[in-house]
Amino acid sequence: MAKPTSTLRGWLARQLRMATGRIDAERGQALVRLVLVPLFDIYIVTVFASDGLNTLAERVTVIGVLAYFPISVMLLWHIVRRPGHFVWRRMVAMCGDYGAMTLAMAVGGMSMLPIYATLLWVTVGNGMRFGSGYLLAATCMALAAIAIATVFNEQWRSDPYIIITLVLTTLIVPAYINSLQRALRDALDEAREASLAKSNFLAQASHDLRQPIHAISLFTACLRDAGLGQEEQQLVENIDRSLHSVAGLFRSLLDIATLDSGKVEPKLAPVRVGDVIAEVVRQYSEMAQWADVELRAVQCSLVVRADPALLSTMLQNIVSNALKYAPGSPVLIGCRRRKGRVAIEVYDRGPGIPEEHLEQVFDEFYQVRERGDRDVEGVGLGLSIVRRVGGLMGLDVELRSTTGRGTSVVIDGLEPCAARAVKSSSAVMRAPSAMAGLRVLLVEDDEDVLLATATLLQKWGCVVQAEAGIPKTGSTWDVVITDYDLGGKKTGADCIVTVRQLIDRSIPAIVVTGHDETRVRQELGDDCVPILAKPVRPAELRSVLTTEIVARSH
Repeated sequence: MAKPTSTLRGWLARQLRMATGRIDAERGQALVRLVLVPLFDIYIVTVFASDGLNTLAERVTVIGVLAYFPISVMLLWHIVRRPGHFVWRRMVAMCGDYGAMTLAMAVGGMSMLPIYATLLWVTVGNGMRFGSGYLLAATCMALAAIAIATVFNEQWRSDPYIIITLVLTTLIVPAYINSLQRALRDALDEAREASLAKSNFLAQASHDLRQPIHAISLFTACLRDAGLGQEEQQLVENIDRSLHSVAGLFRSLLDIATLDSGKVEPKLAPVRVGDVIAEVVRQYSEMAQWADVELRAVQCSLVVRADPALLSTMLQNIVSNALKYAPGSPVLIGCRRRKGRVAIEVYDRGPGIPEEHLEQVFDEFYQVRERGDRDVEGVGLGLSIVRRVGGLMGLDVELRSTTGRGTSVVIDGLEPCAARAVKSSSAVMRAPSAMAGLRVLLVEDDEDVLLATATLLQKWGCVVQAEAGIPKTGSTWDVVITDYDLGGKKTGADCIVTVRQLIDRSIPAIVVTGHDETRVRQELGDDCVPILAKPVRPAELRSVLTTEIVARSH
């Protein structure tokens, strides 16, 4: 059985972690009080006991200050049981603090002068934790405490310069603290506005620039099937490779802007790790060929609780970094159990990262650059996104690297799950021929994207009805592909609802967007509708279309 002392110590430690982790000002103040009051009591009891506790006032003071410790414990208990902002509770705590100090200073003579240090600390602490209003109230209480102590403390009255010093210090220090707080708040507001402006700019720029890149990608896919010669085909391949790099850049910008917005909330569900890894390998197989990298994955049947989209984002960024910084060397992805948890590990045999860079590689926009290094595409956001997304799901990200031998990145802390995982859509067998004669309603307000998408779908054998806005009459469509932003305050969600009403059935739908998937998913309110991020890879569009066909046939 645990000792009471160790139990109390453990409980206090947990409360302190909660207070600092959640920036709970009132709980933090209560914990500080539990530390100061015993020290306060020891000093007062020692001083009075050394004089023999000769007077009734001294005995009453000792009893009063000793009784304040259990009161402090009760205050903390109430704060833990009923967290929140209660003005009366804060004022009761402040009155208790200043009452105990006033009593000691009034009775103890010059020996109680050091108590003023605690009084000033408490005054500043209330202002720092609770704001300017409480700082003013605390300053008034401190001045009242000095005045009362002066009335009853004959030794203080005999030296007026002490009183003048105490009063001036009580006025000047809080006033200076308040001016610093105001300057800090103004600087913090400016920093928040600048951060918000940066996030909005990144999100808007990423969205606007995705449109033409998305159209170019689709037109390039059309050129592949245009019967070009070998030289022309190679040019198309080069264009496609460059577009793939630019698309990755904009995906990173959108990810970081979305994380800055603070609106990303993980949706944990049973996920088969092997399915996530297999999908990432499929997505980056072409990029691996361009980088002359053997991208391999070890089969894994473990099921964990995680957000599949966020976990995939983490793994995509890690693999993308490995392909960029370790070209020509093998990359291996696998998972294993570690201390009751599951970890996903990515290894490469590239040049490695010098030790002096290891602490900074997770910073935004930081790239490892050595003299004479070749240029590497990207802006240094990949690992920053990985760590921030991992933090949202309570995961740890570890990086180990040895110069000349390679790098390993580990996503650790995944919780094993016995529940059955939802089967990944990528696991459905693809049947390209099934698209012949598929009747597609395509809704897109950008003319270039509309033309490029319609041309590509027609090359795949689809019968396409292209619309720049939501149609007003129904037809015998098999599937609807819609952009999210359609103009006129209409979105893809409105389009899907309208189309389903027009034909009186739940037609399969696909949404293509340059916005954050979480935001679009909330607007849709339907987890069954696939969401594709612009610029969409033609192979990805074809895969999702085929999946919808197979699902419809069942």
